[in-house]
Amino acid sequence: MKLHELSPVPGSNKDVFRKGRGHGSGNGKTAGKGHKGQKARSGAKQPGFEGGQMPLARRVPKRGFVNIFATHYATVNVSDLEKFEDGAVVDAQALLDAGILKKTLDGVKVLGNGEITKKLTVNCAAFSASAKEKIEKAGGKAEVK
Repeated sequence: MKLHELSPVPGSNKDVFRKGRGHGSGNGKTAGKGHKGQKARSGAKQPGFEGGQMPLARRVPKRGFVNIFATHYATVNVSDLEKFEDGAVVDAQALLDAGILKKTLDGVKVLGNGEITKKLTVNCAAFSASAKEKIEKAGGKAEVK
């Protein structure tokens, strides 16, 4: 097959429908917008408009502060690292491959829940103090990358 022989799947390409181009087109005059009213006007978009009723976004109480710049870590416990072999290098990709994590978000943070007996080199974005202590106590290294 060559480039000039390629064609789209039948039915995937529709002709562009030109609205409001005369009554012979089948969609002239009001161009499917009916007669008058706010929705018939140009640029008529009313996101969140509920017919004069107070919109949901304004009815619901707002509380606190949401930090949109916060760093969201995917967390792993020290006990989860027991799955790896002695002397292995554990990083975000290794955790994904082992099925311990589904996604890494802004980085991986190791927390100190559980115990570890294997000597591992752990490369992650952050460590809790207890996690770092347990990894080093087992003879491994906790490296922040």
